[in-house]
This record gives sequence, structure tokens and C-alpha cells, in this order.
Amino acid sequence: MPPVRSIWNGAISFGLVSIPIKLVNATESHSISFRQIHTEDGGRIRYRKVCELEDREVSQAEIGKGYEDADGSIIPITDEDLAQLPLPTARTIEIVAFVPADRIDPLQMDAAYYLAASGAPAAKPYTLLREALKRSNKVAIAKFALRGRERLGMLRVVGEAIAMHGLLWPDEVRAPEGVAPDTDVTVRDKELDLADALMDTLGEVDLEDLHDEYREAVEEVIAAKAAGEAPPETPEPAKGGKVLDLMAALENSVRAARESRGEEQAEVRRLPPRETTPKEPAGKKSTSTTGRTPAKKTASTKKTASKSASAAKKTAGTSKTAGTSKTAGTSKTAGTSKTAQKKTPAKKTASRKRSA
Repeated sequence: MPPVRSIWNGAISFGLVSIPIKLVNATESHSISFRQIHTEDGGRIRYRKVCELEDREVSQAEIGKGYEDADGSIIPITDEDLAQLPLPTARTIEIVAFVPADRIDPLQMDAAYYLAASGAPAAKPYTLLREALKRSNKVAIAKFALRGRERLGMLRVVGEAIAMHGLLWPDEVRAPEGVAPDTDVTVRDKELDLADALMDTLGEVDLEDLHDEYREAVEEVIAAKAAGEAPPETPEPAKGGKVLDLMAALENSVRAARESRGEEQAEVRRLPPRETTPKEPAGKKSTSTTGRTPAKKTASTKKTASKSASAAKKTAGTSKTAGTSKTAGTSKTAGTSKTAQKKTPAKKTASRKRSA
């Protein structure tokens, strides 16, 4: 990897400790840039700097700075005017505080830089600051000047190096007013459960595996056209639509995520939808299944009860007859049935006739 050119040279001010450092970019852009051309002949389109008062092109040496006032007038500002301004951080990254990392809102994050120790004398204080940041589990808040203006920065440890993130000033971050939905929405626990299941299924990802697919497709188009070939065909992206059934969309998302990861197809239980059956009009008999179920159960209960009653009567009748016969064959006893008492005299009469 070729050495990275420093964009700023200065020192870190850490109390009375001064650490000479070089500021280098920690990121690089891989986006593909295009030139403007004349579509008829492919000629480059260039912009020329023209003075609107003299209507002529001017050189870079003739160009200065100016501030446009509210009424449209221009107030010239020279480099000498700016050089006289008090800017103590012009060549110094001045650490002003140490705070927990979670105190920094990611919305404030700007460009990222590496701070490289400048020369052997800077190695010891550089290492001291790095190890102090590690042990404290905090980040350093600092002020520095770059490209003619004072900025805010955050120093933290990345590997064995110290990195600095440019921060926006707090008043440069807009409040999220009017961004969130202004309507009352109720999220059910079942919907949250499905959302949690989708999050668990997607899981984590190694950021090293992510890449810019659009840039790769553009590179293929450029390579094909440079070789005089037709650009490769790309599949048409799926069209998005309205989500009419949130539960179904969540279930399908969980299923698709599992399939894309090669997992065995797990059953996604369909949750019952909320009852949205309209009310029956007055005077109309309901034919819903819900209304018939209790009736069936009642009829079945009555039928069973009827059978039980019939069986009970039959049993009672059998017991009564058995009890009568048994009583009839015995002598006069309390509790003998009326039928047995009537039959007894008849038997005695028949016996007397035979004796005669």
C-alpha cells in the first residue's frame, strides 16, 4: 500500500504535553465519476470562470473571496483579514474534555482521519495518550482548525492508532421535528414478535462481506462498451407496493430470510387476524359459524340427556318389577306392593276349593 499523503501537520495539545502528528484521511471514495461531454461528438464540456461585469474569462490568480450580504452586495474578504483572526487551533488539536463514547450522537459524525506520530520524539507521548484512552474507556473531545475554519473532533483508539472523527457543532444538527408519523398507531405484541423473529433470522453480518454492487455493475458496463460489446443485461428490480397485510409481509420476510440462509424451512405459524366481521343488519338471521356452534352443542347435550333419562326410566322399571316379584313370593311384610297384596287372597280361595 503506497504511503498516504498527510493533509495537515501540527500537534495534539494534551495539557502541557505536546504530541507532533500528521493528519491523514482514514477513508477513500471508490465511486465512479463521470465527465460531461458533448453528445454529438464526445467532446469534453468545461467550465470557464468569467467575470460577469467585464464579461471575460479570468485566471486563478485574479480570483479572491467575497461574502454575499442579504441585499445581494458582495463584501470582499482577503486572506490577510482571516489571518488576523484569533485561531489558537490553527496548528493544534486541543483536547478540551474526555467523555464516554455513548455521549456522542452518531448524527454529529463527519469525516474520519488517522493521527500519525510525526517522528521518533512523538512515539512516547502518542503511546501514552493511546493507552490512557484505552484504560479510561472514554473518547477525547478536541477543537482543531482545517481549511480555514475551526472544527470539533472526537479522538478514539482504532487498533494501535488514534483516529479522529470530525464532529458537527451541536447547533448544526437539526431536531427531528415533523419527521415521525403524526398519527396514532397501535403496534400489537404479535407484530412485534414477528419483527423480533425477522431480526433474529437476519442476525449479524461481517461488514467485510458487503460490497457496492451498483459500482461493480457500472464497471461491467464500462468494460463492455470499451471492448465494443453490448452492455450486459441486468435483471429488473422488484417493484415495491403497498403493504396491505403487515402480518403476512412479516411472515413472508422471515420465511425468505431463512431460505436465503439455507436454513431448513421452519413453520411460520399464521397468527389469527383480528375480528373484522361487520355487524348483522337488524332482523336478519346470522349464518356465521360462530353463531351455530353453541346451538349444536345444546342440541347434542339435550339428546344425550334424553338418552340418559330413558335409560334411567328403563332401569327404574326393571328394578320395580324385580322388587314386586320378590315381595310376592314372601309372607306378609311391610313394604309389599299393592299388586302382591291383591293376588294373595285369590291364591287362598283356589286352595280352599281344592280341599273341598
